[in-house]
Amino acid sequence: MIPRLETERLILRGWRADDFEPLAAIHGDPQVMTFLGGVMERNDAWRSLASLAGHWAIRGYGKWAVERKSDGAMMGRVGMINPEGWPGLEIGWTLGRQYWGRGYATEAAGAAMRYAFMTQPVDRLISCIDANNVASQQVAQRLGERRGGTAVLRIGGKDYPVEIWAITRAEWMRRLQAT
Repeated sequence: MIPRLETERLILRGWRADDFEPLAAIHGDPQVMTFLGGVMERNDAWRSLASLAGHWAIRGYGKWAVERKSDGAMMGRVGMINPEGWPGLEIGWTLGRQYWGRGYATEAAGAAMRYAFMTQPVDRLISCIDANNVASQQVAQRLGERRGGTAVLRIGGKDYPVEIWAITRAEWMRRLQAT
């Protein structure tokens, strides 16, 4: 049901029960979760895992588990989300801190973006990024996204202001043809 994508260094795959421990560690890391609503307790990380798997069943797309080919490490989650009340189809990425700074987020999100434009009838993809999250803004720029407007995401009864980074299908096609 969840398609498997491969890049040079990564596998984007469906979720498994043994992904819980690494996902809980990622969600329990204050540095990783700085711009994602704060640290999650283990029981909330379990709900997140169930939500990640369930998004595929409800929407037909979602976020993949990202696995490094060289050692099979489950590194995080990357893919598409569009929950109720979201400002559009989002490409999002969250990797464990030990995987930062090596281009993995850009590589995985680029594969997810390609899949999204090839399979979804949308004219634009977005990424919702905290105004202070410079690292994610740099990933968005490398993907060809540009900062646009702002939105307020309501999650768990709290409001989170974000900047909307976006790329249109036409912009993505031009980038694809240039490579």
